[in-house]
Amino acid sequence: MPVIVRTENLSKEYAEGDNVRAILRDANAAFEEGEFVALRGRSGSGKSTLLNLLAGIDSPTSGDIYIAANERGQTSSTLVNLTRLSPNARTLFRRDNIGFVFQFFNLIPTLTVLENVLLPAELAGAHAVNGAQNQALGLLDRVGLADRRDAFPDKLSGGEQQRVAIARALVRNPRLVLADEPTGNLDDTTGKAVMALLSEMTHQSGKTLIMVTHSRKMAALADRVLTIEEGKIVGMNTEQ
Repeated sequence: MPVIVRTENLSKEYAEGDNVRAILRDANAAFEEGEFVALRGRSGSGKSTLLNLLAGIDSPTSGDIYIAANERGQTSSTLVNLTRLSPNARTLFRRDNIGFVFQFFNLIPTLTVLENVLLPAELAGAHAVNGAQNQALGLLDRVGLADRRDAFPDKLSGGEQQRVAIARALVRNPRLVLADEPTGNLDDTTGKAVMALLSEMTHQSGKTLIMVTHSRKMAALADRVLTIEEGKIVGMNTEQ
């Protein structure tokens, strides 16, 4: 399968007073099309930092990140060097190529369920909105919330809000979906249901899903598990 994401000698450092703390050190990894990879590691190990770097939300201190751009209607393995883009270009690249599922949902409280799902298309402009409503309604049906399309987020349970967030992440049909502790704010039963839904919806459409999680149970659903240890990305088996 083609590689959708590749990191090369990726490092990230933060200044802490007079000291510099290295979160990632020359981290290398590759993620293939259609696979579900879980990222684990102790708190503060750099899991969310890595996800933010892959999303272009943050910039590495050194190293490179290559991500496949969406080419509508065809499959391409041409990779774009995200770290060589300007901040504005990274934002546009993320908008057009990456779906992001947050732990705390990040729904807009003044927008209805349908309007929240349509937001990425609205931000992309009129050309992206065409046909997006049907896509959004189809996704809401798949996550079991078609009848809540006109509700506002405060009328939804946590599990329902996360299902809306999944639909929002998928509405522009990205090849790469990033999820940062998507079940961390949910009870165990709801979390399992949401995670199963996210895994199913990304697998069925051949998307690459990279998920940060502390949960061994959630990580066990992945095709592959990686852990971050001392700033390096290390392979693990799902049984561990």
